[in-house]
Amino acid sequence: MFDLVSFIPRAVAQSIPLLYGSTGETITEKSGNLNLGIPGVMYVGAISGVIGSFLYEQSVESVQPLVAVLIPTLCCLLGSLLMGLLYCFLTVTLRANQNVTGLAMTTFGVGFGNFFGGSLMKLTGAEVPSIALTATSNCFRASLPFAGKLGWVGTVFFSYGFLAYLAIAIALIASYILKSTRTGLELRAVGENPATADAAGINITKYKYVTTCIGCMIAGLGGLYYVMDYANGVWSNDAFGDRGWLAIALVIFTIWRPNVGILASILFGGLYILYLYIPSGMNLSVKELYKMLPYVVTIIVLVITSMRNKRENQPPQSLGQPYFREDR
Repeated sequence: MFDLVSFIPRAVAQSIPLLYGSTGETITEKSGNLNLGIPGVMYVGAISGVIGSFLYEQSVESVQPLVAVLIPTLCCLLGSLLMGLLYCFLTVTLRANQNVTGLAMTTFGVGFGNFFGGSLMKLTGAEVPSIALTATSNCFRASLPFAGKLGWVGTVFFSYGFLAYLAIAIALIASYILKSTRTGLELRAVGENPATADAAGINITKYKYVTTCIGCMIAGLGGLYYVMDYANGVWSNDAFGDRGWLAIALVIFTIWRPNVGILASILFGGLYILYLYIPSGMNLSVKELYKMLPYVVTIIVLVITSMRNKRENQPPQSLGQPYFREDR
């Protein structure tokens, strides 16, 4: 039988990196920047957190929970911030092509993560190609103390680490700011028509830099969550798979609405692991077909979205286009 109580927590755990990535990319795209480097940013954020955690665990005999959480989190945010600044310098200041820059940053980020991950593996001298940060992972994975006393309710709603709840909170806050504040209005104006926003006195460069860097930092937390929580503190090169690209697809799926991304990411997370719960016997080809479900759904949504002519369902008008003030 299909065990819904065990399926939902695994779907939620699978969805959190997607939610972080899609929320960060949505904020970025609202400013008119199309950052296809999100997969690379998630890699850099993850390996930065791993490096900070590794150095901390090696320097103490017993870890302090608060410090064990703060160090990798700050390292993750710093690494992701540097990736955001690099992207903005290339695309906003130097006006480089955003598509090419994003793809280059993905390649760079994956290589950066694999290089330093491999270097740490050599330092540990482990026989298996991975790094285990169990003590730090236990701090990230700690769930609410009363979760085990609530039965299936505790399992479904309260059995996650703090980064899972933080992802939901960030998505809700981002949605509120974009829809209900002056800052969100100005940001949307920058993404829709930067020339008009510039004429109204809005600092285009500032908005693009700040929102893109914040978006990268949020996406980087998705990489940190994957290693420290979902993977139990184990870093392995090339372990992320295509989650970064799914996060970018989720932005279109949610029609650029971070609050919708909460349920959409859980849906995608469930589709991602559904093949584990559907009986297929020994027929491996059927399992491979089930693994295609997230991508099939993405294609269907892209077709449906492109058929709708409502303006609110379309991407920001200046998305992916550099702004030349002298052409105003």
